[in-house]
Amino acid sequence: MYAVTSNAPLLQYTLLVLFCMTFAARNASAGLFDKLFGDEQPIEVRVVDPYIELHTGAGEGYPVFHVVEKDAWIEILKRKTDWFKVRATSGKEGWVSREQLERTLTPANEYTDIADATKKQFASHRLELGAMGGDFEGGEVMTIYGGFFFTPNLSTEISASKIFFKSSDANMADASLLIHPYPSWRFSPFFTIGTGVIKNEPKSTLVQEKDQTDQLAHVGVGLRVYLARRFIFRAQYKHYVIFESADDKPGNDNNQEIDEWKAGFAFFF
Repeated sequence: MYAVTSNAPLLQYTLLVLFCMTFAARNASAGLFDKLFGDEQPIEVRVVDPYIELHTGAGEGYPVFHVVEKDAWIEILKRKTDWFKVRATSGKEGWVSREQLERTLTPANEYTDIADATKKQFASHRLELGAMGGDFEGGEVMTIYGGFFFTPNLSTEISASKIFFKSSDANMADASLLIHPYPSWRFSPFFTIGTGVIKNEPKSTLVQEKDQTDQLAHVGVGLRVYLARRFIFRAQYKHYVIFESADDKPGNDNNQEIDEWKAGFAFFF
């Protein structure tokens, strides 16, 4: 049986996962920004300030080693957060702050527009990573997941969950198909169906109990809310049917039904 009261320290696991998510988001974003500009087709802009400063690295803490004077052209090679690697006509390469770069002009004689992730990108992104916590029929559940969008209306997800009960812990792996009827909405609902496995690990030492692994299926509904930049709040409900083996539970009906509620945060790219 999986429906028992839990006293597990979910907060510790939540903080750990959220820390890992933040670290991953920072590094993933840096890598994605790097791909906004390619070395084969760099973007050229013209300096209109008296000069623009080139730093040795992506940050104010790196020293200025070169300046490019007014009316000179520079090539934007790649981006790392709010810093941009550029190449001057002399061949020198360095990092320029977003603030200075936004005051340069494009070949069309317009100020350089630097776009961040927007709600439109939320509706058409490909990948999503997140973590959620909540209730699994009286047990505390912590989940991390990764999703891939085939189209804005259809995605697939793989998730891994740890469930904490009073007398046992459980590990669950789940694969889902999600339908997003209104992907462009800031409050975007979705429907999900999927299957997976759950392994129950009893804590009792007085009675020798065997670990139990069962197949499961689910249907569910949820809501994704675009927050800002690349971050999403997500809440969902799932109804599981766990197909317990006949050896574990006598009788013809060996299925157990479980309700799960959880919420959390994710980032997309």
